[in-house]
Amino acid sequence: MDADENDFDASLSGATALSGVMADLEARSQRFGSALTGALRSATTGSKGLEDVLKGLGNRLTDIALAAGLKPLESMLGKAVGGILAPVTAFADGGVVRSPSYFSMAGGTGLMGEAGAEAILPLQRGADGSLGVAAAGGASTPPIVFNVTASDAASFRKSEGQISAMLARSVARGRRGL
Repeated sequence: MDADENDFDASLSGATALSGVMADLEARSQRFGSALTGALRSATTGSKGLEDVLKGLGNRLTDIALAAGLKPLESMLGKAVGGILAPVTAFADGGVVRSPSYFSMAGGTGLMGEAGAEAILPLQRGADGSLGVAAAGGASTPPIVFNVTASDAASFRKSEGQISAMLARSVARGRRGL
């Protein structure tokens, strides 16, 4: 999709939203007109005094304005409650996040999956107390744990060769039974 199509889609979306707002405004103005006509009719037929008619009209105007003013808040609260009640996905056994997702953490809010798929790996403490990714293995096979510390993604990419070599050595040792 090129920039012109994106601009057209955005304009079409904006026009549709504006049309909805205008229709809502027209419906509200018709209701106000009906309320005003009814109030004036009551005042002229003598069933109500002018003061009562104007109070009723003021109350009706207040109701219309309040309903219009609270509509965005109602929509926002509906989205918030929908987000809270959305299904929770557990990653106790690990998994993959394929799209941008927010998560809470000690320092605030984190973002994962923003640059493509990211893995979630369960951690396990080794015999020495160090924390690392647990590798699945047989009962007689001790887990292989790699602890990688990198300041950013670029430095991690630079260390991929070293990590691959360490993994190859570990697999070779495992095959020899060491």
